[in-house]
Amino acid sequence: MPNNQKITALYCRLSHEDMLQGESNSITNQKDILTKFAVEHGFLNHQFYIDDGYTGSDFNRPAFKRMLEDVEDDKVSTIIVKDLSRFGRNHLHVGLYTEEYFPQRGVRFIAINDMVDSAEGENEIAPFKNIMNEMYARDISKKVRSDCRIRGNCGEPLA
Repeated sequence: MPNNQKITALYCRLSHEDMLQGESNSITNQKDILTKFAVEHGFLNHQFYIDDGYTGSDFNRPAFKRMLEDVEDDKVSTIIVKDLSRFGRNHLHVGLYTEEYFPQRGVRFIAINDMVDSAEGENEIAPFKNIMNEMYARDISKKVRSDCRIRGNCGEPLA
């Protein structure tokens, strides 16, 4: 498929834990940011892939898998995310996709807020951000489990 006919994949993700962080990480906000960036930078043939309520530490997400199928079918030229944490919170998998898989398939990867753009070469800070994103996911998971345990021990309903 010619590059000018390929899709610009706009990927959004929000986990249940991220919902606690408020509006700044909402799917609606991500879509607005991604649309504005895509239009301003000439990425007009864009399509959303949205995983709402899925953790970033696991890449077994329906929209993510559909996006990868489109990459495999040579339908995607560029993937744009709000930031690296929206793409994923497992530093090894994020690095595998952004540093190996996408470049091998000629797919440009952009993380807007982290100023990552594979067309500009390697970003030396991205691996450190990925590690911090993974550590955040582990920390919030521990806090949620601890809160549930405390509430359960106090006899409060957990649903």
